[in-house]
Amino acid sequence: MTTLGSSRVSMVLDRLFDEAERGDPLVREKVKAEEVRRGGPQEEDAFKDLLGEAFMPVDRPSGRFLYNLARTQSHPLIVEFGMSFGISTINLAAAIRDLGVGRVITTELDAGKVRRASAHLEEAGLLDLVEIRQGDALETLRDLPGPVDLVFLDGWKRLYLPVLRLLEPSLRPGAAVVADDLALFPEQLQGYLEYVRDRSHGYSSVEVPIGDHFEFSVRTP
Repeated sequence: MTTLGSSRVSMVLDRLFDEAERGDPLVREKVKAEEVRRGGPQEEDAFKDLLGEAFMPVDRPSGRFLYNLARTQSHPLIVEFGMSFGISTINLAAAIRDLGVGRVITTELDAGKVRRASAHLEEAGLLDLVEIRQGDALETLRDLPGPVDLVFLDGWKRLYLPVLRLLEPSLRPGAAVVADDLALFPEQLQGYLEYVRDRSHGYSSVEVPIGDHFEFSVRTP
């Protein structure tokens, strides 16, 4: 039995996925209505208050992918950009629990989401494995305690590339970088994708058609 499959963690994840399935469509409707009112698509920042209500989680297969990827590490330091309500964080922390070593550092701008995610992690029995840094990721992730083995990018899309560039000096050779939501935000992520798919920048990168599609990149020596 893995931690991810335990009754304690499964109960929390089942409830959170159910809440996301019921609540997120309502938020999307509000966003669409606001775009109509404003005359067209807007940047994510325009919907900051509305998106603070949304889970926008990874789905179950994506969560399992993150868990499995984290389990391949021997002594991982995992950095997550965009904790939201903690579903992906739970999957990553469950892997750390089963490895018996490592840590997750996650960052989230929205204070309300930090409070709720902290409670979800505590309920799942995983809060002790996670360091939560509230605020702007370009500030909160400047000081890391060691080489980074795995990065999960799932916050504001326009910040994927700046966050990655910030973390690059800390990436261990062979570190994995997973960026979510390629299928949802292709235009916003174009610059990020061009960067990691250019081998001169030090990555081997491929799209993975799981959930809303990941870009899976490995830091090459």
